[in-house]
This record gives sequence, structure tokens and C-alpha cells, in this order.
Amino acid sequence: AALNPWDVMLCVSGTAIACENALVVAIICYSPSLRTPMFVLVGSLATADLLAGLGLILNFVFQYVIPSETVSLLTVGFLVASFAASVSSLLAITVDRYLSLYNALTYYSERTVLCIHTMLAGAWGVSLCLGLLPVLGWNCLHDRTSCSVVRPLTKSNVTLLSASFFLIFLIMLHLYIEICKIVCRHAHQIALQQHFLTASHYVTTKKGVSTLAIILGTFGASWLPFAIYCVVGDPDYPSVYTYATLLPATYNSMINPIIYAYRNQEIQRSMWVLFCGCFQAKVSFRSRSPSDV
Repeated sequence: AALNPWDVMLCVSGTAIACENALVVAIICYSPSLRTPMFVLVGSLATADLLAGLGLILNFVFQYVIPSETVSLLTVGFLVASFAASVSSLLAITVDRYLSLYNALTYYSERTVLCIHTMLAGAWGVSLCLGLLPVLGWNCLHDRTSCSVVRPLTKSNVTLLSASFFLIFLIMLHLYIEICKIVCRHAHQIALQQHFLTASHYVTTKKGVSTLAIILGTFGASWLPFAIYCVVGDPDYPSVYTYATLLPATYNSMINPIIYAYRNQEIQRSMWVLFCGCFQAKVSFRSRSPSDV
């Protein structure tokens, strides 16, 4: 079959995603110092996005090299599980940031580690189940009338996935609003202790709120169009609509390493050590706390 330019763009996107996140996974595995709950969550997100990138590549290869409905079903299930794990890891990171601010005094405890591992186990377990659903029979291979805009997934399947995304998005929105309130309250209390409101108080607060808005805005702008189209779209619509909403969704996995990993000073230091084999003391790095936004 002739190459579809949209499929090529998805494959290129998958390659970029896989390369970016493979580096993050390698850095976290290579550096013994990156074993805190925050980096465990970042590693989970990078692993999920890495698998999603590999899934996009495999989907392209199998579509044009080994065209098979069975193989297509497996790759779609793999992609569903990977992207679901990515979104779930983002939710876990949001919960962790909220807890690190709300319970700052007890954050560094065995209970926090257990909570993080429990969240990740639940997130990956649910994601795996969602990926297995089409493989185990919830597909439209034998009933074309039940197909959704994402073949071979059924309409009810994509509706479930979209509803799950909307729920996660609303939870993240609520938590980030609460985080903004806590950040503003802490900054205001510090300013009052100094007996006056300095300009840096407003700058710091504005920067923190702006960063949270960028994080949530990027996530929503990437996934909301595709999630909405999965609900309102019809399989008889031109496939270009599906591609046009799915491609931006993949960009979220491309942006995640920049937002959650490469901006972190400790990961930057680990990258320096990994690639250069040495660390120059004259280069200054500031350690970031889990509550940094």
C-alpha cells in the first residue's frame, strides 16, 4: 500500500518520543542518587512514553510490512496500555506534588514510598487491563457497525477510554488549583513574616502559577481534542480527522521529558556525568525538592 503521510508523521513522532524517553530512563537507572519517590514517578512516566513511542513505530512497521488484523489488534492494544500508563503516571505525579506540599513534614517517610509504589502498581495494572480489552475480544473485527473512529476499537471502548481521561483531567485540574492555593498561601505567609510584601513575592507566586498552568494546559491541549473526537466522531468521517487529533496527543509524550525530566537540576547533573564521565565542580547545580513546579 502507498505510504500515508499521516502514518509517516506518527512514526517520526514515535521515534522522537522513544529517543527522548529512553535517555531519561537510562539516566534514572544509571544514577543511584535518583531513587526518591519523585524520580520513581518520572521514571514511570518516561517508561510509559518510551513504550508508546515504540508502539507507534511498531504499528507503522506492521501496517506496511506485515498487514494483519491480528497484529493490528495487538499493536493497538499495546498503544492503549502505553498511553493509559502515561496519563496515569501524570496523575500520580500530580498527586505526589500535592502531597509533598500538603504534608511537607511527613513527605520523606516510608509511608510515602509505599503510597507511591501502590499508586504506580494500580496505574500500570489498570492500564494493562485497558490494553488487553480489545485483544480479549472488545473489538470490531467481526462487527464493522460497532467500530469507532479508531479501528479496531469499538465505540463503547473508546467512550470508556475518553471518560477515563476526562475524569483524570478533572482530578488533575482540581489538584493543581489546590497546589496553586497552597503555593500562594505559603508565599504570602513568608512575606508577612518579613513584615512587607516584596516584589519577589509576586514574581515567585506568578512564576509558580504560570508553570502549573503551562503543565496542565499542555496536557489538555494535547489530549482533549482526541478524547472529544472519540466521543462525537463517526467512523464514516474521513480518517484525516482522526489523524489530526491523534498526532497532537502523541506530542504530549514528546513534551513530558522536557517538563518533568530535563528541567530538573539533578537529572541535568546526571546527564553531564553520563556523557562526560566526570563532573566539573565549577558548574553549579541547585537541588530541587519534590514540590518544585
